[in-house]
Amino acid sequence: MRALRAALPPIVVLVLALVMWEVAVVALKLPPYLLPAPSAVLRAAWGDSARMAAATLETAKAAVGGFALATVLGVALGSALGSSRMLQRGFYPLALLFQMVPLVAIAPLLVIWLGYGLRSTLASACIVAVFAVLASTLDGLRSTDPGLREIFRIHHAGRLARWWKLELPSSLPSIVTGCRVAAGLAVIGAVVGEFVSGYAGDRAPLGIVITTGMREARTDIVFAAVALSACVGFLLFGIVSALGWLLLRRWHASAHLEK
Repeated sequence: MRALRAALPPIVVLVLALVMWEVAVVALKLPPYLLPAPSAVLRAAWGDSARMAAATLETAKAAVGGFALATVLGVALGSALGSSRMLQRGFYPLALLFQMVPLVAIAPLLVIWLGYGLRSTLASACIVAVFAVLASTLDGLRSTDPGLREIFRIHHAGRLARWWKLELPSSLPSIVTGCRVAAGLAVIGAVVGEFVSGYAGDRAPLGIVITTGMREARTDIVFAAVALSACVGFLLFGIVSALGWLLLRRWHASAHLEK
């Protein structure tokens, strides 16, 4: 019941927005190529359901794979930079390039290096999402209790033991927050990467479906593909949030026991 009460307000707002959208299109007599009605978008998605399902699956694979790779790389790189001031000062500005350089500008290079298809889109998703995990990991490591650090030093704990038993658990809430942000960014990176490195055919991803719909003036297909990509993002965000809730529940329980 608690989950239903939490989900009910956004569902009501979404239904009202769709109804207002439908009424506005009918009342203003907008042409379908300019703004299709939600019912037309639903018919387009249902009429081409096999292709849309395959496209959604391809995009989901790239987004999930890129997110997983970004999580591993972000935690590893953030932990490495957090272990040394010199490394942090030298390499952290370079890590900002993942945020500063537009993905569209480097996507053609990914195609040259990795070829067309899943590998390039996976790399695109990873590049867009990795900085969120890296920055959150680094912030979490910085916020570790100095008193606990001193206790570990008194007991002559090694750097690896201190990271594994103190710093990583302490930074877990920050890492989970970064992973939530990275989940949405991974879907964005996957779709943008597909604009350049996607492939046509029966298993073309959503990015190619969008570009094809634009060329054919099928705005209803474009809206359907965008909606499905948003569903992939919401699903990935929900899974990450659920896993994060489980991890943080254990984290809070262990912290309570230690007190």
